[in-house]
Amino acid sequence: MADMDPATTTQTESMMEEEASLFSSLDIILFTLLAGVVLYFVMNRKKPEPIPEFKKLDTPAPTTRETSFIEKMKKTGKNIIVFYGSQTGTGEEFANRLSKDAQRYGMKGMAADPEEYEMGELSRLSEIPNSLAIFCMATYGEGDPTDNAQDFYDWLQENDDEDLSGLNYTVFALGNKTYEHYNAMGKYVDKRLEELGAKRIFDLGLGDDDGNLEEDFVSWREQFWPAVCEHFGVEALGDESSIRQYVVKEHTDINMNKVYTGEIGRLQSFEVQKPPFDAKNPFLAPVTVNRRLNKAGDRHLMHLELDITGSKIRYESGDHVAVFPTNDSALVNKLGQLLGVDLDVVISLNNLDEESNKKHPFPCPTTYRTALTHYLDITQSPRTNVLYELAQYASDPKDQENMRKMASSSPEGKALYQSWVLDSCRSIIHILEDMPSLQPPIDHLCELLPRLQARYYSIASSSKVHPNSIHICAVVVEYKTKTGRTNKGVATNWLKNKLVTDNGHKSTVPMYIRKSQFRLPFKATNPVIMIGPGTGIAPFMGFIQERGWLKQQGKEVGETVMYFGCRHKNEDYLYQEELEEAEKTGVLTELNVAFSRDQEHKVYVQHHLKKNKENIWKLVNSENAHIYICGDARNMAKDVQAAFYEITEELGGMTRTQATDYVKKLMTKGRYSQDVWS
Repeated sequence: MADMDPATTTQTESMMEEEASLFSSLDIILFTLLAGVVLYFVMNRKKPEPIPEFKKLDTPAPTTRETSFIEKMKKTGKNIIVFYGSQTGTGEEFANRLSKDAQRYGMKGMAADPEEYEMGELSRLSEIPNSLAIFCMATYGEGDPTDNAQDFYDWLQENDDEDLSGLNYTVFALGNKTYEHYNAMGKYVDKRLEELGAKRIFDLGLGDDDGNLEEDFVSWREQFWPAVCEHFGVEALGDESSIRQYVVKEHTDINMNKVYTGEIGRLQSFEVQKPPFDAKNPFLAPVTVNRRLNKAGDRHLMHLELDITGSKIRYESGDHVAVFPTNDSALVNKLGQLLGVDLDVVISLNNLDEESNKKHPFPCPTTYRTALTHYLDITQSPRTNVLYELAQYASDPKDQENMRKMASSSPEGKALYQSWVLDSCRSIIHILEDMPSLQPPIDHLCELLPRLQARYYSIASSSKVHPNSIHICAVVVEYKTKTGRTNKGVATNWLKNKLVTDNGHKSTVPMYIRKSQFRLPFKATNPVIMIGPGTGIAPFMGFIQERGWLKQQGKEVGETVMYFGCRHKNEDYLYQEELEEAEKTGVLTELNVAFSRDQEHKVYVQHHLKKNKENIWKLVNSENAHIYICGDARNMAKDVQAAFYEITEELGGMTRTQATDYVKKLMTKGRYSQDVWS
């Protein structure tokens, strides 16, 4: 540094340097003081007196009260809490039914979303006499927790030293046997709570949506409540009458700007769009392309493109796009006619429990028409509790008897519900048509119907190639029922009618992104084997686009192998031009297509896998290939998995047990991924 130069520096120079140094220091101090005075003067002019709102800081923020289910239970005299992990609304629906049941046994229950509460308080539940926690936990995808139960799942995993010895609990799990990890979340919660010292007061219930989820739940519930009564020494009150949760209020003089018109969360959120966009705040994406994919045949397979320009929405290949459909206006009008009501009355359904977090079953105030169009599912077969509660409104004693019978757990009742409601695919509209004596008040019906849920589609594009566009590939659902009626899928028929311009206006789709674990390998050099018949090809269009983009960037890309299946080459060979072009340019190193009905015997993707077994085994065993399967879970995914067992057994020289373990290890390592539905 300068002040450490050799001793030849003269005294005069030293004095001059000190003087200069001193001057600059004084200069800085004076300047700082002056700036401080000016700043003080400016600030004082802007704030001549204290702002009254600052007084709010004296009282603590009510965060504890908001997230404490213990305090809420104490305040409202509740002793049963039913937590739900729900992706499609069924888990929440079951939780509400159980919390209402409690009243019939002289107890008080509340349904609760674990995402809204501090789950670390479970250990404090013993502070409430005769308390019980019930968990209705659905499993999503490949054994994952639902979005709203993710934090609870993480908490259970991370807190080994938690003492839950004062907690009484039981679990009802919701799942689907066609999936590899059947009811994994419910089983985990049940096992983990026991490990942490909690006391299970009734056996784990397993609901199978591939069979009859409603029957599984009703059978479990019929045995569960007597066990609760025995455990706590209470008796049923014998009151089997309907218990209303909401009361209707009609608004005769209301500012229509305060009325919901289909928004999911914030009022007028569709008029003024604000990111970030999620399940409670979807983005209205304009439809830029809506074309038919198949060249012929009775079915309608479609390709849609949604514009996300300016939304700040980001997605990756393999993610899902969730869309919020609306019900067919003709069905809504039919329901109004059957009930003889004015659908344009503005109403609110207000929770009778003023302390409940859930003030309304759907956004209110709104009209019956909006509720039946945007918020309520009017096309699915109603569950037994709906039939039970509506039975009182049937003037014909025979109709009343049949409805109550279908809601019971008797073998005769179960059989009648299975044949008359489920097998016949009867919706509430069909039931009202076939039971003219049934005339429920529309407000009670709106309270009982489940919420209309978002539908998830695998994204058929890559954000590397299409950063401002999301592609959907879907087949329109339409079928004849045993009663001779034609039923139509809510979302796919709604999407089919989303023309690019409709009466001069752009069609829009309320949507958001759900992240997925269905991901391309981190290393582009890893080979990929993609198996996706029918609309199962969707995520692979994104994968192929991304691998092509990587090649264009000069990156080394491993083998990209595609196995696609359809019925007829000249009818439903989806994305034929794109696939053949990708093969021609070398983006696809191998394209195998199974046309199942173009010859006498059926040919499926698994047959092509076995035919190419040597190459498959080489890629998987020697070259670290990643396997991806998308499509039908019930048949295709199982048949493909069996084909991999056979290939591993034969070419790996293993027994069936060893081959099964080998494939299971691939799954654990993230090298065998499935995006399947049933």
